[in-house]
Amino acid sequence: MRRFVVALLLAGAGNLLASPQAGPSPALLGFSEDAARIEHQWENKFTAIPQPENLREYMRRLSARPHHLGSPYNKESAEWILARFREWGWDAHIESFDVLFPTPKERLVEMVEPTQFVAKLEEPTVPVDPTSDQHDEQLPTYNAYSVDGDVTAPLVYVNYGVPQDYEQLERLGVSVKGAIVIARYGASWRGIKPKVAAEHGAVGCLIYSDPRGDGYFDGDVFPEGAWRPREGVQRGSVMDMTIHPGDPLTPGAGATQDAKRLELKDVTTLTKIPVLPLAYGDAQPLLAALKGPVAPDSWRGALPITYHLGPGPAKVHLRVKANWDIKPLHDVVARIPGAAYPDEWIVRGNHHDAWVNGAEDPVSAMVAELEEARALGELIKQGWRPRRAIIYCAWDGEEEGLLGSTEWAEAHAEELRRKAVAYINSDGNGRGYLELGGSHTLERFMNGVAKDIVDPEKNIAVWRRLQLKRIADADSAEKREEVRTRADLRLAALGSGSDFTPFLQHLGIASLNLGYDGEDGGGIYHSIYDDFYWYTHFSDTTFVYGRALAQTAGLAVLRLADAELLPFEFSDFAETLQTYSDDLKKLLKTKQDEIRERNRELDEGVFTATADPKRTLLPPPREDVPPFINLAPLENAVENVTRAAKKYSATLEKARQGGTSAADPAAIQRVNALLMESERKLTLPDGLPARPWYKHQIYAPGLYTGYGVKTLPGVREAIEQKKWPEAEREILRVAGVLDAETQLINSAAVELEKALR
Repeated sequence: MRRFVVALLLAGAGNLLASPQAGPSPALLGFSEDAARIEHQWENKFTAIPQPENLREYMRRLSARPHHLGSPYNKESAEWILARFREWGWDAHIESFDVLFPTPKERLVEMVEPTQFVAKLEEPTVPVDPTSDQHDEQLPTYNAYSVDGDVTAPLVYVNYGVPQDYEQLERLGVSVKGAIVIARYGASWRGIKPKVAAEHGAVGCLIYSDPRGDGYFDGDVFPEGAWRPREGVQRGSVMDMTIHPGDPLTPGAGATQDAKRLELKDVTTLTKIPVLPLAYGDAQPLLAALKGPVAPDSWRGALPITYHLGPGPAKVHLRVKANWDIKPLHDVVARIPGAAYPDEWIVRGNHHDAWVNGAEDPVSAMVAELEEARALGELIKQGWRPRRAIIYCAWDGEEEGLLGSTEWAEAHAEELRRKAVAYINSDGNGRGYLELGGSHTLERFMNGVAKDIVDPEKNIAVWRRLQLKRIADADSAEKREEVRTRADLRLAALGSGSDFTPFLQHLGIASLNLGYDGEDGGGIYHSIYDDFYWYTHFSDTTFVYGRALAQTAGLAVLRLADAELLPFEFSDFAETLQTYSDDLKKLLKTKQDEIRERNRELDEGVFTATADPKRTLLPPPREDVPPFINLAPLENAVENVTRAAKKYSATLEKARQGGTSAADPAAIQRVNALLMESERKLTLPDGLPARPWYKHQIYAPGLYTGYGVKTLPGVREAIEQKKWPEAEREILRVAGVLDAETQLINSAAVELEKALR
């Protein structure tokens, strides 16, 4: 038996109500008083180690040349990162996988009617930018995982190309069947645009960057300013990651050399129609040639043209052909062993590959992770030993579809399910405000971390600065009051688009996604101008927010690795679940009211006129009002989680007030074993409807949002898509998951009570 001085998780309740100024809190979530005192000493040493000048030099090296998946410099970078980990005392290796990665062979966009125009499809050198002339090494402008195709068809402008836009087009009497659509970037992930276009009968898709939101409308363009120039193009994957991310040929299994691979014809995540991205300089002549209805007000961008919808008279020839090659990817995996619990893992990751030179995406955050690793290595030299194992990963192939992280997670799935405590992700960093996203069982823990990090420019806690921003940005008095008075700032729920996806949504590992942003707007994303010159002129120019990210993520790693009791907490989770349940009720009522109102308009012959007096909106189809949907099982399950969360919190509060008591370390470990499983309980083996790879029942990327999250996704999407029997089934499935979570929380409370006797 050892002495366990009780100042456990809810001792952090006092911490959260303390001064917002940064500085060590008197108590830490999951630590006894003695352990917290020692932890603070190590944390003070850790946060003093990261240096902005190191981050700058790491970035100079990693962004010096293009380093996309399969490129020579990408492999060199992986080896350079490996050498740094080893230099800093980590046990590190490279783990490789072989994945499908198509690269362009032929690309053509030309207007053949009513006039001739051929798109340039290239980005020019900028004389003041020393790496913008590396054209021989850069990937051309294209969308990876577009199918090959050669089509000529009338052009139709579809706004953002999301499902609601096609509903509007249908009511305007505009069809895209047999047409090539042109959509602007924004409002959804790019892969959704060709997906929805194909579902409506289009034969090709072009995606362009409109200067409203991504160009001169918002500020001076590069190189005079930070915004996307006329010729800048957003490359990117259009793999249907809402079905599954990772190697398209090996879904659900690591893409090792001997893995069983699908035939290309059997792959489910390729687009159905050919796709290419355009600069707004190339898009403008195409859009200017369109006639037909004038686009609705909200559809109009910032180009100096009248935005028409078409179809035609513009007719476009689109040709896409790729080299469908298998390429090696190189994940760097480094480890510090756990002194007490070597089979409990804290996993930290950021990707090292880029579409281009990638100073902003991802090198700005990769360098923070490297400086964390150096700092942890320094602590090891000074005698620190983490209780749990720490695993740092530099992923490859993230840009193409989370390839490196997904293949590694799938290859090690069973071991990760047994051993992973949490995964901490980053993916690019700027300057400004801390961005917090993740599992709500870690919400209170992450609030505590944020209160102990000093904003490098405002000299207040990054938590306090974010709170002030949220107060200023709140769109109602009610929301402002919540931000002012709620002990914890809310974490954003995670959808997809970065390497947390396989850990959280496939394996059920509690996850966080961290970064700084908000004061460095710009438009060089996935263009050749995302490089060292741009970043050091227009983003975190002094790298002080890179240091802040290293301190923030590193502190989270330290606390998770060293905590006696894992700092999971369920009160915030339960409250958040209640908001999700309330949102579903509102959504269901909204859908029912919309159907009733449309049917009333049909009965009364009421149709809304368009901006064009010669045209009227076509009537919507009549729909049956949905049957009664019984949300009671879900509501009861949420209430059960809430009661269990209060029970667990009460046990922790009792421990906090009880002072010193003897605790059975074996019992504490039984509690920790349960807490590690808490996120797993939120998954189901058969996953979500029609996409079994996604197993988490609380958070998932939306089927038609891509990166954007859908909470309680099985139920929510069934209601959105008016699949009423499916909604009923999903309510019962989610309720079952939450009942299992309730049992786990209650068991953890009982075990903790035993440990404190």
